[in-house]
Order: sequence, then structure tokens, then C-alpha cells
Amino acid sequence: MREAMRPDLIVFEDIEELTTSAARLFAALCAVEVEEKGFFAAVLSGGSTPKGLLKKLASARFREKVRWDRVHLFWGDERDVPPDDEESNYGMAARELIAKVPIPLENLHRMQVELGPIEAARGYEAEVRAFFSGRRTTPPEFDLVFLGLGTDGHTLSLFPGTKAASERERLVVENYVGPFSFWRVTMTPALVSNAKVCVFMATGAQKREAVKEVFERGSTALPAGLIRPARGRLLWLVDRGAASGLRQFRK
Repeated sequence: MREAMRPDLIVFEDIEELTTSAARLFAALCAVEVEEKGFFAAVLSGGSTPKGLLKKLASARFREKVRWDRVHLFWGDERDVPPDDEESNYGMAARELIAKVPIPLENLHRMQVELGPIEAARGYEAEVRAFFSGRRTTPPEFDLVFLGLGTDGHTLSLFPGTKAASERERLVVENYVGPFSFWRVTMTPALVSNAKVCVFMATGAQKREAVKEVFERGSTALPAGLIRPARGRLLWLVDRGAASGLRQFRK
């Protein structure tokens, strides 16, 4: 069973338990927001752990619990690949979740990276602003944002040393990651930090140093540490491997 260390961090025995809890949170928050305001706006991320979450949401256990007609899905970042590419975050969601639940096409808000990173970033920021201004929510405020964590402390496509990590004005930016020679489109810390609930999901012992730096030490030197909700809740869902660098788990 899971073990709570603090109100904003929960440690799980394995990824199965972690993703089940994340899916339960998605369904619960969706029910609350749909009841209160008629829609639920969630941001998905890429990666192996989020893939497990998508599979859970598409399963019979959760599929019927969610008002998919009221759910609006956004993506926190995207690779510079076509939407049907194996590396596409949208593509992963399309295969693992979207094709299996009754969500209207108009409720899917993907980054159109085929336009090029600069145009895609500008267009997505405009779409985010238009979505929330039409619902009288300014500045944009997502109900739930799922975040991954890299071993280098990056989250979304906010990599250490890149311009996007230090962006303070824009909501969505194009980001060239020099060490890897690729372009990404990503939401910025300013946009993500305005969400009602932000959830980091991290699994594996290879993530323990990043978890320790960001969660325990509160380091803002790593991009993940820049996600600091001003009014909302920040929640960490990790397994024992990722938590093994924290004081309570050191032997």
C-alpha cells in the first residue's frame, strides 16, 4: 500500500499503484469541475509513466466514470514530429486513450508542430488564451496538469540551460535544445504554475537525485523546480525508487 510522507508527496510501491491513483485523481477532479463550471481542462505529458496513466483512463474501470464530452485535453509539450509518429506525445495519447473513449474531436487541443516550432508555439498560446477568455478565465487556469521528470531535472520540454526555462512572459514557446539538436514546443512555468493542481509523476531510482533536488531541497536551478503554483496544489506521485534519495528513505 502507499505511504504518505507529506500532504504533497505520496510514495507508491510500484508504477501500477501510482498510475491507478493518478487516474482516480483525474476522474475525481473532473467530476468536481464539471459540476461546478461545466467543463474540465487537463494537460497531458509524454513519457512511460504518463503512458501508464492513459492506459488506466481508457480501461473499463475509469472509462465510464469520466464525462468525456466535458473534458478538454491539452498537451504540455510536443516533439517536432508528425502527430502519428511514435515519438509524438499527442500520438501516444491518440493510441492509448483518445481512440478508446468518447471524447469529441473539438475537445482535443494539440500542438500543430507541423507548422514549424515558432508558428506552432504562437498558435498554441493563442488557442490557450482564446479557450479560457471565452470561459471568462483570465489568466488561463488549467484544472489539472500532469508533469514528468527527467534525470536532468527537466519537465515538459523545459531543459536546463535553455531559454524556455527562463521565460517569464509567454505562455507557450519554441525551444531549441542544443545538446540534443532538436526543437520542441512547450508550455512555460508561468502557465503551468497557474493551474489548480499540478502533479509530478516520477518512477525509478534513476530519478532519485532529481526528486531530491526539486522536492526536498526546493532547488530552482533545475527547470522542474520552477513549477510553483501560486494558489493551486502541487502534488508528487513517486515510487520507492524515485523516493530513495529523500531523507526518510535513506538507509
